[in-house]
Amino acid sequence: MFRCGIAYPRCRWIVPLLLLFAIIFDIIAIAATSGWVEDKDAKSHYASMWSQCRGRSDNWECKSLMEFSWAQAVAALMIIGLIILIIAFIISCIALCCTLNISLLPVIGVLLFITVVIQFIALIIYPVRFNDLIFEGRYNYTWAYGFGWGATILCIGCGILFCCLTRYEDELTGLAKTKYIYTSA
Repeated sequence: MFRCGIAYPRCRWIVPLLLLFAIIFDIIAIAATSGWVEDKDAKSHYASMWSQCRGRSDNWECKSLMEFSWAQAVAALMIIGLIILIIAFIISCIALCCTLNISLLPVIGVLLFITVVIQFIALIIYPVRFNDLIFEGRYNYTWAYGFGWGATILCIGCGILFCCLTRYEDELTGLAKTKYIYTSA
């Protein structure tokens, strides 16, 4: 016999695990001291969400970006998004891992979509305003900025899953009858 489809009981553990990865990605993006932006050759200028540094070899002069209102907004939005993501993770662990509480799943989905909107705004504001600040050369947005986008993309996927899982209550609880595509006669 051949069985095809999603093993819904596994979703009870996989989706909160994906949220945990999104939290880790967000923490990496927020806490990184470099890796958001660097110049083309990565030799004279780099920046994080918090500061930018210019120089050569061992002689670097760093300045805080927090003197700019746009950088404060980016930091605030990323941190607020992380806090909402942590709340969604805690609720998802309660709703799926401890007991099965289907009514909480759409709430988690909405929280994740709020996180997506907040982080999307922050991740768009940063390069637009940073490019206005810099006039020379070509800059690349690198690994830590990518972790911010990775967390946002994971939140989009998990938000969709949490909104769709409410239709599959019987499958999640294991009460649904197994459907086979092919049966031998």
